[in-house]
Amino acid sequence: MTDDGLKPGWLHSVNDIAKPDWQALFDNAHPFSRQAFLAALEQGGSVDGNSGWHSQHLAVWQGEQLVALVPGYLKTHSYGEYLFDWQIAQAYQQLPLPYYPKWVAALPFTPVTGPRLGMRQGTDQYAVLHVVCQFLKAELNQGKLHSVQWLYPEAELATSLAEQGLWLRYDVQFLWQNKHYKDFNDFLARLNSRKRKQIAKERAACTGLSLQTLTGEQLTDNHWRQLIRCYQATYLKRSGHHGYITPQSFQLMAKTMATQIVVFAAFDSQQPQQIVAAALCFRGKDALYGRYWGALEHNDYLHFELCYYQGIEYCIKQGLSFFDAGAQGEHKLKRGFAPVLRYGAYRFADTPLSAAIQGYFKQEQQHLQHYLQAAAAALPYKALVK
Repeated sequence: MTDDGLKPGWLHSVNDIAKPDWQALFDNAHPFSRQAFLAALEQGGSVDGNSGWHSQHLAVWQGEQLVALVPGYLKTHSYGEYLFDWQIAQAYQQLPLPYYPKWVAALPFTPVTGPRLGMRQGTDQYAVLHVVCQFLKAELNQGKLHSVQWLYPEAELATSLAEQGLWLRYDVQFLWQNKHYKDFNDFLARLNSRKRKQIAKERAACTGLSLQTLTGEQLTDNHWRQLIRCYQATYLKRSGHHGYITPQSFQLMAKTMATQIVVFAAFDSQQPQQIVAAALCFRGKDALYGRYWGALEHNDYLHFELCYYQGIEYCIKQGLSFFDAGAQGEHKLKRGFAPVLRYGAYRFADTPLSAAIQGYFKQEQQHLQHYLQAAAAALPYKALVK
């Protein structure tokens, strides 16, 4: 027991936590910090088993009461993280030094910034973070872990972690912001002429298909089978496997998160019941998150339509402020998605590489800050008339 009466320890399933306790730690505003999302990954076999993601959530108790939780995973590889550390892992291998297991405070396969530390109201965040970081440091010193990584925490938490001695990394993603647009044409009117014409051309190329927006409540079992087929076909073509999310996990999300799910689907005009491509999104309190894309055949224009333009239209109609369409992609910049800075926070066991890693992170920060400025200058919005 610590001096503050806070006791940290590991839990190996989100279902070890009673639903009322979870709700006292995390609100329902963010779809990926919901117990239902993480439970669907566990129960559906997307994590645990032979996945290389092993559920190891860091809980903090005060007496018998659970007062804080960091959803986390023990990792034996670096796949599915998006804020990748392959170069560091390779450097460890060359020495050689052990790099795995590592522990990540992250959403599996979901590079979305959001809550990484859930706390009961009235709990002292500084005290909790101090206890958590001391606990993780002890795990590193004892050789149980070789690194600790917080992936895509919110900016305030990233700053607090840096104050606890962790090293920050930056990443740049692209975010669409609703500037009180009346409709999609109003959004287009804010872009320069060249980009307006390009987007109109891309959307016109999809008019031969039936495009539909379906909420989670409207999706049938047949819809889900087709969505999963599209998802798996795309991953199989790109990566040689069927994707990180299992059909069982998707089916559990369908049952437990229907009110958060939105799908933009393209149906074959000759076979009106056949989905040929789809983008599966999740809705938060004031944002839409594009997550899983799949298609039975390659079509760049259809990808832009379902993954970007349909989501923008949906946010305008629903009055949502932000559209996070997923990781990567400078092509988003040309379509009005602004560059935004994202964060990671790291601590490593002491090795001969420690100083080099810290220097690498500082150089990376400088490079990404310059890139952020350059990308922002390349946004296609017309200059405001003063």
